[in-house]
Amino acid sequence: MPATASTPDVAPRLSAALAATRLAAAETLRWFMRPELAVEEKADHSPVTAADRAAEAILRRELLAAFPHDAFLGEETGATPGTSGYEWVCDPIDGTKSFIRGVPLYATLVGCRRGSAGVVGVIAIPALSELIYASAGGGAWHVRGAAEPATARVSSRGRLGAGLVCSSDFTSFGRWSGGTAAGDAARARVEQAAGIVRTWGDGYGYLLVATGRAEAMIDPLMNPWDAAAVETVVTEAGGRFSDWQGRPRIDSGDGLATNGLVHDEVLALLDE
Repeated sequence: MPATASTPDVAPRLSAALAATRLAAAETLRWFMRPELAVEEKADHSPVTAADRAAEAILRRELLAAFPHDAFLGEETGATPGTSGYEWVCDPIDGTKSFIRGVPLYATLVGCRRGSAGVVGVIAIPALSELIYASAGGGAWHVRGAAEPATARVSSRGRLGAGLVCSSDFTSFGRWSGGTAAGDAARARVEQAAGIVRTWGDGYGYLLVATGRAEAMIDPLMNPWDAAAVETVVTEAGGRFSDWQGRPRIDSGDGLATNGLVHDEVLALLDE
């Protein structure tokens, strides 16, 4: 593994994260496109399946076996406190709506944080055999299939008009900023300013930003388990992650990742 880490504590956590992610990703593929897969609705009306639960069980088991004093937060199983100062923040299937329809752009996300800082991030796209990982001070690394890891870097396009902007669901803009009108206006401004707009969203959109294939990924609705891994990956690839107010936070309920060069331009469009 070519990446290095800034502290001795981070390197073994990166190794554990990669191993656990690969196991969980393989578990999702075991369920992917199975016609008998049942879909349930959670209290927030989002879907959940046996695949989500099985993959998260693997992440929880593997990561806490390796680091039993770390905390753990998962989308499906909630929080387990720890005493080490480190916390794993995981989403076993980011993009369950895509997963249940047989769309291969869902992701498995594993992040590790110390205090308010991300130290490890892994984004796996199991159905495409694509993975990107990063550690604080170690850069970001991209793996496709059985190929060796290659350095991941954001693009150098400095103008949104020449850029590709992604979002998980542009219709969700209507639920931002207290109502449909403000959100729809923000969406319209972004769509007008961007060179290309696509809904290649969830974790896949962040992978596209971190590998230089998209300039921005916008999430009007975002939970900490959606953001923890991607924040570290995008930042270590040379980009920038923030909430829609420009703050480097993962708990504001929205998120924006860019190559850094167009970040302020996008923030201005969202806040106009």
